[in-house]
Amino acid sequence: MVQKIALFNHKGGVSKTTTTFNLGWMLASKGKRVILVDTDPQCNLTGMVLGDETEDDEARLENIYNTTSNIKTGLAPAFESQPRAIEAIDCIPVQGRDGLFLLPGNVGFAEYEVTLGIAQELSGSIQALKNIPGSITDLFEKTATKFNADYILIDMSPSLGSINQNLLMTSDFFLVPTTADFFSVMAIDSLAKVLPRWYAWAKTASSLPILKDAAYPFPNVTLRFLGIIVQNYRIIRGKETAAFQTWIQKVEEAVSNKLVPILRHNNMMLPAIVYTEQGINGSLTLTKISNFNSLIALSQEHRTPVYDLTPEQLRQTGIVLERNQKKQDEFRKTFSDLADKIIALTSTSNYAVSA
Repeated sequence: MVQKIALFNHKGGVSKTTTTFNLGWMLASKGKRVILVDTDPQCNLTGMVLGDETEDDEARLENIYNTTSNIKTGLAPAFESQPRAIEAIDCIPVQGRDGLFLLPGNVGFAEYEVTLGIAQELSGSIQALKNIPGSITDLFEKTATKFNADYILIDMSPSLGSINQNLLMTSDFFLVPTTADFFSVMAIDSLAKVLPRWYAWAKTASSLPILKDAAYPFPNVTLRFLGIIVQNYRIIRGKETAAFQTWIQKVEEAVSNKLVPILRHNNMMLPAIVYTEQGINGSLTLTKISNFNSLIALSQEHRTPVYDLTPEQLRQTGIVLERNQKKQDEFRKTFSDLADKIIALTSTSNYAVSA
């Protein structure tokens, strides 16, 4: 059974897309079949995987969109009342990594925001829109079956709109990427208020007969929090700078003292022992990832994770090459350990215990 993992933070600039790509690649390297889903209308993940730097890239992208399904066209039967059923997306294999696929984004996906918002008001007018709230889940499940996927990683936009409400509450698990700054602390505070409201809405939606009996039924709510990832801080002489250390501590305290208690109260956590067995502390910090610096531009250019760039792709020699290869080894271990934790936390036994 596929496990859907959403990467969500309504604060932008926290490297959700980069993390989705690097984590998905690592999971696939460990033998998992993974679909990367781009639900952000900015389509950064789609651009990262398919390339959009040259005229040849642009022509290839146009050809793909003329011949292959994407998030918007895949949902069109429900949102645009087309006389056909939703079908599995024809995902695109990610170049260089077997078992990794992309479900492309679409700038026009944002056009569905208002319609979904109306449908999710759960009011008396829902009869005409009853098939919409469960349509995203139906599309993902059919696509996962087609590709025999173990995981779907959902790269979400930085918003609190109806699309993200649906995507998050119909996922199995979620991660919150953060940065070490004041605004990430604010975002954690905000999530502690928003997520319980969304969860209550989803529980109500899943219990309504009109949605359970729809052509695309709204699923049972099983969302669980995996943890946070702290990213984009600077390292000097092998340690975080004092300023970053301070903000990392504040982010972790906000998660421990505000977010985790409210999520546990709303049954959105795995049993405490499951986290402890993976060495995850009370702040649920899964890993800390320092700034990729120059490696990120090369990663995007070659559509390859920072840790898998070859010496030829790095185009460096001497001490500079040695330094970056050392950083690559650190990032490879970081993402390998993160992938191992994800696999362990989302195992069927843990999931069953928390249901």
